[in-house]
Amino acid sequence: MIGSHSYKSVKAKGRMIDSMVRKKRPAASRTVTLKIPQELYHTLSELIAGTGFRSVTEFAVHVLRDVAAGGKLENDQSNFSAREVEALRERLRALGYIE
Repeated sequence: MIGSHSYKSVKAKGRMIDSMVRKKRPAASRTVTLKIPQELYHTLSELIAGTGFRSVTEFAVHVLRDVAAGGKLENDQSNFSAREVEALRERLRALGYIE
């Protein structure tokens, strides 16, 4: 196999010929690109150092799967006081998540 291709002999018009067949990757290895700010990438890289995560991508997949496992994001801010919301915004700003 060369790259994601392999060669296969097939019979066509009574003769054996070699044809190149493209193999699909298994569904589990199909990915998409998720773009994040470079500063956030570097912050996450420093954050995961020594934690066992091999890459920022591995960490991001872990976090996103954890969030998705919850099944639903709520848009109800009534659980937080105005003071708590402001404190959270300040913390996110300090970590570089928001400006």
